[in-house]
Amino acid sequence: MTDTALNHEGDTIEALREACQTLHEVIDRARSRLDNNVWDYLRGGTESETTLRRNRLAFDRLAFRPRVLRDMREVDTGGAFLGHKLRLPVLLCPIGSLESFHPNGPRAAMQAAADFGVSLFLSSVGTVPLEEVATVQGGMKVFCLYKRGDDDWLDGVVGRAIDHGYDAFAITVDSAWYSRRERDLANRFVKPWRQVPGMEFQKALNWADIARFKKTYDIPLILKGIATAEDARMAIEHGADAVFVSNHGGRQLDHGAGALDVLPEVVDAVRGRASVAVDGGVVRGTDIAKARALGADVVGIGRLLCCGLAAGGTAGVVRVLELLEEEARIDLGLLGVQNFSELDGRYLRLAEPVMEPGLWSQYPLIGDAVRG
Repeated sequence: MTDTALNHEGDTIEALREACQTLHEVIDRARSRLDNNVWDYLRGGTESETTLRRNRLAFDRLAFRPRVLRDMREVDTGGAFLGHKLRLPVLLCPIGSLESFHPNGPRAAMQAAADFGVSLFLSSVGTVPLEEVATVQGGMKVFCLYKRGDDDWLDGVVGRAIDHGYDAFAITVDSAWYSRRERDLANRFVKPWRQVPGMEFQKALNWADIARFKKTYDIPLILKGIATAEDARMAIEHGADAVFVSNHGGRQLDHGAGALDVLPEVVDAVRGRASVAVDGGVVRGTDIAKARALGADVVGIGRLLCCGLAAGGTAGVVRVLELLEEEARIDLGLLGVQNFSELDGRYLRLAEPVMEPGLWSQYPLIGDAVRG
């Protein structure tokens, strides 16, 4: 994206660089543009929101062990996922409601992924068809499915994704039942994207469906929502090309473990036989470094993606990625490594958290309207 490129609201990326010099300023800007129902949908988790808080706590319990007196003049923040080079080891998570944050949210997000050089996971729950998003040139495109029909229906969706150049296909596997998200219930907020029939097909999804997929289609398969070593091994046995460690950002099962806490057992179970992604609580460059040190190939951002869209459309998401990249480059330089691949568990140690974990707790300067 050039400095004069415009987003939907007429902002330039240059203007956003001036207005949003920190990530907390992106979030403050997003909050000012969203109504209360959509804001609560963005920030909420299920029931007590324990899993949401544990996602953040898992990162906060780790401190760094930096090395010094190394030549740090050159630092590379690049990464890769399923053979695709990424400017930053980050993917934009599948969000079924991106249209709530920007009028053409999925296409705007894909444009940001292409402009910056990362991957977008496009959710099947949305109003913008995969064909329209596929018209964006560049960027790694992944279609992420909630199964809402029989095998013939699935064949049609996968065929469309393959025909329109998607680089991989993901299946969401942690959503057999829709959770009770009490912020939405208290607001009496009925989300239009939930009114799609066919939930029984998601409930019936099982390992036989994964075996059929691998036998039928020639496209890399990612299973999103893995939370145990046992299921990670099952995923590998059934031919998954990537395992995505996720608890849906704390929005499905309450009282789950933090995603980063689950990551080591999954990495150990996979043993290099597939790529590993993780999301849940990623809000800083330091979070990317911690996840990479524990064996993830790439990390996902969801709520930051939504905030970027609300703050400035395509340019807003690019600005989020620029700030994460700047933080990550400094983090690597101060850790004494020239790239993410040099990180491992030796650069981490357990530590006591210094603040109450929460969605935005890593932004101490955030505005009161956002924190409340």
